[in-house]
Amino acid sequence: MQRGVLVSTEQFNPAALVDFARALDTRGYDSLWLPELFGREPIATAGYLLGKTERIAIATGIANVYVRDAHAMAQARHTLAELSGGRFMLGLGVSNAGLNTSRGHTWQAPLPKMTAFLDALDKVEVAAPAAPRCPTYIAAHGPQLQTLGAKRTDGVITYLMTPQHAQQTRERIGGSAALSVVAMFLAEQDPTVARAKARSALKMYVRLDYYHREWRKLGFVDADFANGGSDRLIDTLVAWGDDATLRTRIAAFENAGATRVIVMPLAIQSKQGLDLRVLDALAPARA
Repeated sequence: MQRGVLVSTEQFNPAALVDFARALDTRGYDSLWLPELFGREPIATAGYLLGKTERIAIATGIANVYVRDAHAMAQARHTLAELSGGRFMLGLGVSNAGLNTSRGHTWQAPLPKMTAFLDALDKVEVAAPAAPRCPTYIAAHGPQLQTLGAKRTDGVITYLMTPQHAQQTRERIGGSAALSVVAMFLAEQDPTVARAKARSALKMYVRLDYYHREWRKLGFVDADFANGGSDRLIDTLVAWGDDATLRTRIAAFENAGATRVIVMPLAIQSKQGLDLRVLDALAPARA
């Protein structure tokens, strides 16, 4: 059983972030995944955390292929794998058109963009001491990118999808490629409170057409994307409730073929301090 955790690191000061990574390690989580948006740079943050921890793997989830060329990415991958003794994992993705064009990049269709990047990445020779092999994955929801990930990398990462989607993905990529699914979990049993918090977490994604395309394939319709998302959409994308309910959802992903479920815990910062109920409920060490 492989389970990781993905969080935005900006909610922690440096010491607290290290404490959080160590707390995950003691609970049996194998990896901490770092997103890339508008805050801390994930490659640099990974280096910091790898230097401050002993066992847990640190991964990018994901590093944007538009903002680093293949040489920079290859050097980062090699360096972090070498200096950490093999505890770094590289997750790659194309992000989205709006974020990339706002930074001055010309958007390309995801499949040719990622294919060209992997071609370039494979050709880079890093002039540095030998390093342990670094697992590399790509973020992919549709059949073409998933097939590319299965053929050219160690596997694929999905985000905000369902166990049904995980099963479809496993059928596409075969049995040998890794499948890591990122899913949101919330330790809240009041439906009104839970759905309000879930809608807040999902508000950016519910507006994006490329998520709509994938969700429609899973049976959702345009009405499900209106007004912050229907209850049906919210309850499908965010597992909320008691410990048993959260465990049932994570088991559904694992039974559907996920190699690793990457837990994205919502509302972990509270007025009383850090709320680790989700992470305690789903901890591999306590399963």
